[in-house]
Amino acid sequence: MLTPTQDTLESAAHLVREYFLEPIRTLEGWVGALAEELEKTRATGALTRAKLDTIVEPHAIRTLALPSAPVYGAGFIAAIDLLSDARNYLAWWQGADQRQLVLASQSVNKEHIDYSELEWYRVPLATGLPHVAGPYVDYLCSDEYTITVAVPVRIGTEFAGVAGLDLLIDAVERDLVPRLRALGAEVTLVNGVGRVIVSTDPQWATGDSVRGSRLAELPRQPCADVALDVIVDA
Repeated sequence: MLTPTQDTLESAAHLVREYFLEPIRTLEGWVGALAEELEKTRATGALTRAKLDTIVEPHAIRTLALPSAPVYGAGFIAAIDLLSDARNYLAWWQGADQRQLVLASQSVNKEHIDYSELEWYRVPLATGLPHVAGPYVDYLCSDEYTITVAVPVRIGTEFAGVAGLDLLIDAVERDLVPRLRALGAEVTLVNGVGRVIVSTDPQWATGDSVRGSRLAELPRQPCADVALDVIVDA
């Protein structure tokens, strides 16, 4: 028989898993078509930023309209040297006005940021699996605490980049905290290195590390398929 704490852990983990699986499934629903379009375009000539924008935009706009999650931004991040006219490039749309992100016009040198070592790019490249990355301050797009959901895109065996979407932490907090609070215990959602994403306990803020704390000594429950853990303080 499950103890109350074990039952709460499993309920919280299931809730979190279902919350993030819908964005993952949404991206998985269009990466195959995207790969086919990229392959066809390359077969007829150079794959440029302009061509990539045309291919990605309808997928990104549909993702921004996802009703089950507060998607702030969506699009495709090209693999290094995939394009003929740029070493790295984000075809990305965001905000309530669904405007395309143009890095060069926003801040000096943002367009030159090497994203190849960032978690949302590096982990899908290494594992071939979807990944939930964060929390982190997104200096590329929103300058706010963010979670990025990323799904690898492959053309045959070639890694072509990642399809992704951004969820702002404050919106995730508004969605998740009331649901977690309804479980009747203090629940904290952390990433793989123990950074707090959201918590029902006001003493824990986004980005805090639970390492070395009493919370770190409590049992954790993995949220299957999304590489996040929940901790329950009964």
